[in-house]
Formats: sequence, structure tokens, C-alpha cells
Amino acid sequence: MLVKNHTIDVKQLNSLALAYMGDAVFESFIRFNLLASGGVRPNQLHRESTKYVSAKAQAIMVRSLIEENLLTEEEVAVVKRGRNAKSATVPKNTDVQTYRYSTAFEALLGYHYLSGNEERLNELMEFGFNLIHVKS
Repeated sequence: MLVKNHTIDVKQLNSLALAYMGDAVFESFIRFNLLASGGVRPNQLHRESTKYVSAKAQAIMVRSLIEENLLTEEEVAVVKRGRNAKSATVPKNTDVQTYRYSTAFEALLGYHYLSGNEERLNELMEFGFNLIHVKS
């Protein structure tokens, strides 16, 4: 799934651009896993996917990664940049702090995707998927 014919300096991208990419990558990952688990009804798939791609769920994921010391120093720096990014949009269904942590998680995924770190990207997404799967 990684596109390798373009070079992007991910350290120069702003955090919201990383989050934009991370959001799309994680959404695809969740959709694939739900289909692979046997889901076929679109309404049911959508309801199930929102358990994983919501701001609340993603904030839980990134906080767990931080609390369990599962991130490298470089990843923590990306998360902090993502958390502190100032978005022009105001969250409708969640508080600002939850939204910022969600953005941080998406930025981390976008960082790894655009860096070509497919193995680490998959580890982080599987961690998040399994964490929410157990809680729901």
C-alpha cells in the first residue's frame, strides 16, 4: 500500500498534513479488518468502524501508547507536534483535548506511512485496533 515513487520530507510537513494522511491510512486499515472479519452489511460496518476511527478512540490509543512507553523519542516528538497543532476546525462531538490527542495519533500514523515504515505503522495500527476491540 505504500507509495514509493515520491519523496516527501516528513520532518518538514506540518502535523495537520501528517494527520490528514494518517486518518486515511487508519480508516483503510479498519475497513479492511472489519471486512476480513466477515462483516458485509454497510450500515453495520459503518457503526463498527466508528468505534475505532472516532476522536475518543484514537485519543485512548495514543494515550495508551504513551502510558505504556511504547513510543520512541522520535515518535513522542511527532505525537507532541500533532497534539499541539492548531486546527482551523472546531470539534463538534468531542472536547478540544480529545480532538488534539486524536490528531496526534493520526499524525503519528501519517509520519510512518510517509516515511515508508510499514512494519512500525502496522504495529501501531494493530495495537490501536486490538485495544479498542477488547474494550468494545
